[in-house]
Amino acid sequence: MNKSTADYFVTGVAEIMSLNDANKVNVNDGFYQLLFENDGVFIAVYPPVGGGKRVELQTVIDRLARKKIRSFNRDIVELAIKKADKVPVKIAEPQEELKLNSVATTMISPDKMKGYVSFTPPENGRMLTFEEVMEVLNQNGIIYGINKSTLESLIKYPIYSEMICVAEGTPPVTGKNGSVEFHFDRMRDTKPTILDDGRVDFRELNLIQSAEKGQVLCTLIPPVRGTPGKTVIGTDISAMDGKPLALPRGRNVVVSEDGTQLLANLSGQINYSEGKVNVFSTHEVPADVDNSTGNINFIGNVSIRGNVLSGFVVEAGGNVEVMGVVEGAIIKAGGDIILRRGMQGMGKGVLISGGDIISRYIENSNVEAKNNIKAEAIMHSNIKCGNKLELSGRKGLLVGGTCKVGNEIIAKVIGSHMYTLTDIEVGVDPTVRERYKAVKDNVISFEADLRKAEQAINILKKLEIAGALTPDKQEMLAKSMRTRVFLSNKLIELKEEMERLESKLQQDAYGKVRAYNFIYPGTKVAIGSCMMYVKENLQYCTLYRDGADIRVGPIDK
Repeated sequence: MNKSTADYFVTGVAEIMSLNDANKVNVNDGFYQLLFENDGVFIAVYPPVGGGKRVELQTVIDRLARKKIRSFNRDIVELAIKKADKVPVKIAEPQEELKLNSVATTMISPDKMKGYVSFTPPENGRMLTFEEVMEVLNQNGIIYGINKSTLESLIKYPIYSEMICVAEGTPPVTGKNGSVEFHFDRMRDTKPTILDDGRVDFRELNLIQSAEKGQVLCTLIPPVRGTPGKTVIGTDISAMDGKPLALPRGRNVVVSEDGTQLLANLSGQINYSEGKVNVFSTHEVPADVDNSTGNINFIGNVSIRGNVLSGFVVEAGGNVEVMGVVEGAIIKAGGDIILRRGMQGMGKGVLISGGDIISRYIENSNVEAKNNIKAEAIMHSNIKCGNKLELSGRKGLLVGGTCKVGNEIIAKVIGSHMYTLTDIEVGVDPTVRERYKAVKDNVISFEADLRKAEQAINILKKLEIAGALTPDKQEMLAKSMRTRVFLSNKLIELKEEMERLESKLQQDAYGKVRAYNFIYPGTKVAIGSCMMYVKENLQYCTLYRDGADIRVGPIDK
């Protein structure tokens, strides 16, 4: 046996690469060398370094089989692996070394969107040609998205024993849904103008958006079809087309002949609510709402030039605007309520708005707005506000009564130096809490009714078994069965709704209370489930929730 150190090194490198092909070993693992000499075939086994892995017998046996080494001594091979002493030992008689060319194997990803190829290192043989690799890919089903440039580079500068991505499919592109282009401002700002002297000009609110009959209100943008894709095996992948959108048709609007536009059917005010575009004409009351007019119920906007006297009701599908004073009356609006002067409710006045409420002052009234409430002073009233309560202007006063606000309260003064009890709560939409209570009460009531129906069914069933069920009782049994089905289904719906509402209520509430002047003692503040009683004057501050406590921070917090 005579072989140079360089020859040993080259053979060793080849064998290490072979080991890597099998087990992805690291440089500290043991390795072996096969040496083809004139006097026989030898093996030299090298031990691992540190925590590396030892050479495994089966790996060597598989290697000898691949090299087609005849009549090797398995016992000697096993002993050499156990010793791993780097000393070459003869395992077979002299024979010519088999030349092995590189072999390509392929793999396709589970989603069929990527194709991979891996090469074994050639041993005294050659690397595959581009044409041969392409044939292997095609034979194994990889026919689409092959990156020929990557493949050519890989053949020229091969990377062995590693799966390399050489083909990628084309993913499908989902189409774009249809949309609606609005030709009016849906998010109009209703913030009143603050004058230089600090007063608020409630006359210049710029609330009305008008439309002439036949004016285009919105245009329908059609959906875009999806683009299909293809896998590396050549299979087409269907794409989802964009979904068409319907025009948000509300009241007093018409669809154009081609079905792509929404037009105003009359001249009036544009109203966008609950995802629908409406046009409301305005009903104008030239003087007071009194005995000469009676109660008012109108589909559109209502404009009242005078006062609304006690005991009368004004209901509107759009906005309500009152130039004078509202007394102990009831005003309900699907849109905004604007009181140019204010409301003296005398304990029985009610304002209910599906949008904002804007007033100079509100006193001794019950007020509920789905969105915001803005005023200069609110005194001794019960307030429910879905979003923000803002007291601005010269006074900016909130004193007495209760306030339940979904998001934020902003005021100059909260409470009074007379320790007037002022109960405020922020962070939870009051309508959600009220709906939860109503649903819970309904669940309790329905469960009681269901128990009664079950009792009746059990009694009638016993009569039926005894053969004593008269026709009247038979009808009663059928009615009870229908009642049980109805109540059971209704209870399922109510309990699902109660779980959704309960989840909303249990979410951490992080509303804020901002005071630009004073918060006086006598004020009780609740943010979500946290509560604080104000025991000393607080000035220029923000109350906010911090974990389970309410903190007092700077005004710009």
